[in-house]
Amino acid sequence: MSANHAGVITAKAPEVREENLTRVLKPIHLWALAVGLVISGNYFGWSYGFAAGGVMGLALALIPVTIFYVTFILSYSELATAIPHAGGPSAYARRALGKFGGYVNGISCLIEFVFAPPAIALAVGGYVHALIPAIDPLVATVAAFFFFIFLNYLGMKTSAVFELTVTVIALGGLVLYWLLAAPHFEMARVMAGPMLPNGWDGVMAAVPFAIWFYLAIEGGAMSAEEMVDPQRDIPKGFLSGMATLLVMAVFTLFLTAGIGDTEAVAGVDFPLPMALSAAYGDGSLPVLLMSGIGLFGLVASLHGIIVGYSRQTYAMARTGYLPKFLSRLDPKHKTPVWALVLPGVVCLIAALTGLTDMVITIACYGSVIMYLTSLVSLFILRHREPELKRPFKVSSMAIPAVSLILAVFCLVSLLLASSEVLPYVAGIYVVAVAYYFLYARRHIRPFEEEFGVLDALDEKA
Repeated sequence: MSANHAGVITAKAPEVREENLTRVLKPIHLWALAVGLVISGNYFGWSYGFAAGGVMGLALALIPVTIFYVTFILSYSELATAIPHAGGPSAYARRALGKFGGYVNGISCLIEFVFAPPAIALAVGGYVHALIPAIDPLVATVAAFFFFIFLNYLGMKTSAVFELTVTVIALGGLVLYWLLAAPHFEMARVMAGPMLPNGWDGVMAAVPFAIWFYLAIEGGAMSAEEMVDPQRDIPKGFLSGMATLLVMAVFTLFLTAGIGDTEAVAGVDFPLPMALSAAYGDGSLPVLLMSGIGLFGLVASLHGIIVGYSRQTYAMARTGYLPKFLSRLDPKHKTPVWALVLPGVVCLIAALTGLTDMVITIACYGSVIMYLTSLVSLFILRHREPELKRPFKVSSMAIPAVSLILAVFCLVSLLLASSEVLPYVAGIYVVAVAYYFLYARRHIRPFEEEFGVLDALDEKA
């Protein structure tokens, strides 16, 4: 470190930083990562939107949500390439908004990644129960948590091979579902009843379940600094991923609505086998086949998001935002054991409630607040640090502007349609903020120690 004439301490970037950021990823890799993180959103969760807004209400909610994710991912990629840090959204907001802003954004990311796995695990239990009725869904849910936490404990190499395998199988399973459903599709079922049974309030209420079709795709941006050609490849990778996810969402939504009773699938965690049972009969081969293959779609996302929450917890603990013991690595496997286990306990408690729609909504609150804070950080950094190196840069500030407006729309939709969940979300933030001011703010490491650059706002607070 050295001091300039103003007495400001600067830090020399560690040489290992460049060694860690090998540019090897191409658009196909980013596409696969984006689709793999999100694919479980096609296998469950979204169908609760049928109860909220009906088929067309959910379809209408999907339009602004899709536009939001396209614009947000491009904006988020700029942050990821400019500030390649393990803390992700916590680091972006810390650079722009200071210590407390970074903490709040990190907590928001954790809320998303800690409350999404319980919903997915509950769906795993539902699919297992549909496949083997003798197994209680909650028993299968608990077993899934223990298995995937242990799998992550074995190390990233093992986890990566597993993730690639189940993602490929899950994609094949979804195509198989469309092929099985298509011969029995009838548009009359889609159009049956009132177009918007709950009016425009129903459209707003369906927004969280439209978000579920894309939730966690932003995790792919964490690899942006490892793209071979960020300026060219990031738009290709993410936009092709978004296009794939949009096609998947439309096919899954309308084919499911067109082969069975939407009321029957609206309140279950295994909508695809349930929909096929209307066409082929309970216990038929297509239903059993989809119950089995559907598990791969769920575990692809469950496993990937467990990786995500453990790394975010580890990074925040290393920074000092969370207790230091959460950053300890297993000496053999080099995995953050406590960052896997402790949030996993929270996940398990949430899963035992059995309230899939509630935990999905809580995860959506965390994600939308994180999206808003990250977008604000982008605008601040563009103004304050125009010379900051940005390997990828959005072509027009209209892109993050549109994203910010739609993020506000998503938040307002959540507030209007999910007021019963708001006290739980508010309680989490109150506890988190109290912890920050009572303990964490005195233990935060200087930003330059971790990142090798001066954090202009990281002063005593």
